[in-house]
Amino acid sequence: MTHFLTKAGLAALLALCTIPATTSTAAAAGPQTSYIVEAQYHRPIRGCSPMHAVRKARDFGLHRAHITRMSPRVVVVAGRDRRGWDRMVFANVRGCPLIRR
Repeated sequence: MTHFLTKAGLAALLALCTIPATTSTAAAAGPQTSYIVEAQYHRPIRGCSPMHAVRKARDFGLHRAHITRMSPRVVVVAGRDRRGWDRMVFANVRGCPLIRR
């Protein structure tokens, strides 16, 4: 029984001695700042992205939708609906609001 207690005591002492060594190396790494770098260099598109405009046009029922014109103010998407060729004009701002169909 004493042999078991000495081994258990030695294991506990060894475990307690290694705790301060691991915290000092973890503290030396410093805070993680990768999310700050990603926010600076991977900014989202502020206006209406072409993919978002085409996706919205397809949701409105336009088949074979594609971008025909893109300016700083508007994004024009053309395609077919059940009546024939049609186009949709979206504002080039966040959310791509529909201006006219």
